[in-house]
Amino acid sequence: MTLRAILTFSVAAVLVSACATKPEPIQETTPVATVQPEVFEAAPPPPPPTVAAQPQRPAFVPPTPGSLQDFVYQSGGDARVYFGYDQNALTNEARDVLRRQANWLNNYSNVTAVIEGNADERGTREYNLALAARRANSVKAFLVSQGVAPSRLTTVSYGKERPIEGGSDEFSWSRNRNGHTNVNIQNTIG
Repeated sequence: MTLRAILTFSVAAVLVSACATKPEPIQETTPVATVQPEVFEAAPPPPPPTVAAQPQRPAFVPPTPGSLQDFVYQSGGDARVYFGYDQNALTNEARDVLRRQANWLNNYSNVTAVIEGNADERGTREYNLALAARRANSVKAFLVSQGVAPSRLTTVSYGKERPIEGGSDEFSWSRNRNGHTNVNIQNTIG
């Protein structure tokens, strides 16, 4: 027998034996539980990045009642009233400031004040002294009309000798034309 014949015979025997065997019956199996994928809840979002604390403005602390700072605060932030060029008449704004000053002075009846009249640098020394005196007297007269005792108020004229602005321009001149209420509060508290 040849090798070919032997191989052919062997393959045929294997095929016949495979067909002759009875197939195994299919057994019912219990169904395998299907595995559900795990469901994960979404992680909470990360906290917002921390921002460096902003510096806080200090809380407003009102000035001590009866103090110079209280007088300036109650006057509206300035103890001065301003005048127009070559004028000693009070503006409406000046009257509002002086009403607040008179109110404060009436609350602190032991305080005295010197009303300082000032002028800008234009004009002669003599003219500016006279103009500044009229301005100081206008301020005093208004405060007296608001109930402040005239004996508590004195006036002084500085003319152009005490400027609050050093420039030679309209802004500086407008600031230097003023009446300043300079209060003496030595015996106010205590």
